[in-house]
Amino acid sequence: MKIRVVRSKDEITDLSPNETMVHFTFRPSGIDLMMLIKICPKMRAIQLPSCYYKNLSKSTRSIFDIQGVELIEGDVWGNRKDIDEYYVIDERMLEEIVDLMSSGKNIDEVVSTIKNKTKLSAEMIKYIAKQKMVI
Repeated sequence: MKIRVVRSKDEITDLSPNETMVHFTFRPSGIDLMMLIKICPKMRAIQLPSCYYKNLSKSTRSIFDIQGVELIEGDVWGNRKDIDEYYVIDERMLEEIVDLMSSGKNIDEVVSTIKNKTKLSAEMIKYIAKQKMVI
């Protein structure tokens, strides 16, 4: 699973229309977020650092809910733009999340186990579990 890391407003216009998941490292305005949806109509999830996520208005959250875009709280760690513009979640981690859910673990146990092995946020782990398990 790849997450496109967006570090500035200028990068939004350069995104591929096929992007489905992004992480903002800056505080996007409502206009930036709406531009993202216009440029990337296949967008399914936007991850924002905690300090930005908590300041989103209810109306902004509602707009994305209506669009079917999930807003996720969290950070990406260890990604360097000069090396790669994507943060990649290892396929083995995705499989482990599915295996843990399939074995009957509840979501909190899955989050605890995976957080100990990776630097994924709890909300990202929950999002992946929901997407992979098609609950």
